[in-house]
Amino acid sequence: MAKDLITKYVWLVETIYRAGKITLEEINQKWLDQGMEEKPIARRTFHKWKEATEMLFDLNIECERKGGYHYYIGNEEDIKRDNIRNWLLKTFSVSNLLLNSQSIKDRILLEEIPSGQEHLPAIIDAMKTNTQLKITYQSYWKKESNTFNINPYCLKLFKQRWYLVAYNPYYNRVIIYATDRILKLWRVDEERFQIPKEFDAEAFFFNSYGIIVGTGKKVETVKLKVSAPQANYLRSLPLHETQKEVETNEEYSIFTLLICPEFDFQQELLSKGNEIEVLEPKWLRAEMAEKIEQMWNKYKQE
Repeated sequence: MAKDLITKYVWLVETIYRAGKITLEEINQKWLDQGMEEKPIARRTFHKWKEATEMLFDLNIECERKGGYHYYIGNEEDIKRDNIRNWLLKTFSVSNLLLNSQSIKDRILLEEIPSGQEHLPAIIDAMKTNTQLKITYQSYWKKESNTFNINPYCLKLFKQRWYLVAYNPYYNRVIIYATDRILKLWRVDEERFQIPKEFDAEAFFFNSYGIIVGTGKKVETVKLKVSAPQANYLRSLPLHETQKEVETNEEYSIFTLLICPEFDFQQELLSKGNEIEVLEPKWLRAEMAEKIEQMWNKYKQE
């Protein structure tokens, strides 16, 4: 029953959000058209859902009485700026859509997400209470696992994997851990910590493409020459929020990014093949050329 109600709440938010402004009559028409139920939503029921939805998603669904009682999301801009709330709404919306598509489930293919999500509740709880964690961690680069204490600072989702940013007292520095490499996890209730005032999760990753930070590389202006077809992809899904298109013609576009060009950024560029060429900085162009030459040496015919 609760699941059914949440499904209806998500549908209502999505319907109002997509429409911009919409009357109850128009909401009911969409309700009936999509086969949610055979009967329209009663006005009293609508207002119950509206109140519950506002509480669940921290929304303000307001009514413009002029011209026929149009409902709209009053704090839409707040939602766009709130990454977690925006992400949750989109996730609920997609989940809702998939739940209502069981008849064609064999025609909807999803990506597998590595393990590690089972640790999220304990990690988030420890973050809320600033409680230290003890983890047993198996690095990709070491044969044996290690057990140690950490202070969990923040979580980041990148390319279908969750990463935990935490202060490691032993090394006296902030380290990033892949949650799918955590073998065991315990709360250390007697140990509490304070996040440094200067730590800002968003600022910590601002100049990074993904999850590699703190290697000593400087922030630089990276200039990329991108083929016209690939440029369309970069316009719709930028590589970084600092991305700017500074030149465009029929054959290619020039993009600039203010970023630390770490290993994960270089791997992303290599994945685009000959569709992207690094123009600047010169050291990065040379490093990319060296990687490409090494690849060529592996594949060239004897």
